[in-house]
Amino acid sequence: MRIAQLAPVVESVPPQLYGGTERVIAALIAELTALGHDVTLYASGDSHTPARLLPQVEKALWKLDEPCSADVMHTVELSRVLRDAPDYDIIHSHLDFFAFPYGRVSTTPFIHTLHGRLDAPELQALYREFPETPVISISDSQRRPLPWANWVATVYNGIQTQNLPLGPGKGGYLAFLGRISPEKGVDQAIDVALKTGIPLKIAARMPLENLDNAWVRADWAYYREQVKPRLSHPLIEFVGEVDDHGKYDLLKDAMALVFPINWPEPFGLVMAEALACGTPVIARRIASTPEIIQHGRTGFLCDTIDEMVEACRQVHTIDRIECRRDVEERFSARTMARHYLGAYRAVLATAEERRHQNLRVARPGDDLLTAQLGRRATTLTRGLSHPNAEPASVP
Repeated sequence: MRIAQLAPVVESVPPQLYGGTERVIAALIAELTALGHDVTLYASGDSHTPARLLPQVEKALWKLDEPCSADVMHTVELSRVLRDAPDYDIIHSHLDFFAFPYGRVSTTPFIHTLHGRLDAPELQALYREFPETPVISISDSQRRPLPWANWVATVYNGIQTQNLPLGPGKGGYLAFLGRISPEKGVDQAIDVALKTGIPLKIAARMPLENLDNAWVRADWAYYREQVKPRLSHPLIEFVGEVDDHGKYDLLKDAMALVFPINWPEPFGLVMAEALACGTPVIARRIASTPEIIQHGRTGFLCDTIDEMVEACRQVHTIDRIECRRDVEERFSARTMARHYLGAYRAVLATAEERRHQNLRVARPGDDLLTAQLGRRATTLTRGLSHPNAEPASVP
C-alpha cells in the first residue's frame, strides 16, 4: 500500500526530547515499512525515517531562531499532499481538524488520527460540519464528547518495545515525566513523594519561553507558584528535560511512575513507556488511564493523593515482567501498525463502495465520468495485496 503520513512540523520525527505524537508517528512508519508498505513522510527536514522524507521546513519550528507560524506551514504541507494525492492509496493525517477540508476534496481518501482532547464546546459545530470525515481515536475515552463522529477505530499508541530496557526498579525513587503544567500535576506528584518519604526524580519540560499566549503564561505562573517552592526539599530532584536514553534509564530503575493528571488526556504515552521498562504506574483514575493501567496488575488507579500514597506502599506487589508483557501484547508498535492497516482498509472499502454507488447513478453516456471513476478505482486498489501486509482486525 502507498501511504502518505502527515506530521506536524513543530517537532521532528522522532522528537529529540519531548514529543509524544511525533514519537508515535516514527514508530508507526518503522513498522509499516518493515511490513513492506511504501510510506512517504511529510515532516520537518531534521526528521529521521526509513520512509521517503519530503521536508516541509528545514528543521522543526521550535528550533528556529525567528518565530514561524505553524498554521502557515501546515497549510503549505496540506496543499502539497493534495497536489500529490494521486501518488498514494491513502493519506494519514496527524494534523488534527486542520486537515478535514483537504480530505473532503482529495482524490485519495484521508484518514485522521486525533491526538488531542475533544471536549472544547466549539468542536461540536466543527465535527457536525464534517460528519463524513473518517477519524481514529487513540483511546475510547477520547471519544466521549463526540460519540456520533465518524469513528473508524480506536488504535492505541504503540512503542518500539525492543528499544526500551526492562529494569529491576532498584533505584529507590519515584519518577515523574511530562510537562510543567497544571494538567500534568507535578505538584501533586511532589506531595505524594513527601507524604511517603520516597525520593522523586522529575524529568519535565519547562513551558516554552518563545511563545506568548494564555496557556504558556498559565504554565509559568503554575511553575512559579506551585512547583518551584517545592523543589527545595531534599527528597525532590529536578532533572529537567531528557532524551530517550536518559528517560529509559530513569524509568527502568524507578519504583513506580507517578501520573497524577488533571485533564482528559487521550493517551499518556509515558505510561506505556514506563510499563515497557517494567515500572508500575500509579495514576489518577481519569480519562484513558483505566484503559492503559490494569489495577493491581500493572499499577494502581487512584482517586486521591492519599490513595496514591498507599499505592506507593503496595507497588512491590506488582510483577515488573508482567508489566513488560502487557505492553508487548497491547501497546507495541507492531500491534499499532496492524490496527492502522485494518483502519486503512476499512476507509478504502467505504471509498470503493461510494464509487460503485456513483457508477450506478451516473448517466449511461457520461464517458468522461466513467473514465475518471475507473482511474480512481485503480488508485484505491493498487497495493492492497502486498504479501507482507498482514491482515489486521479493527479493534
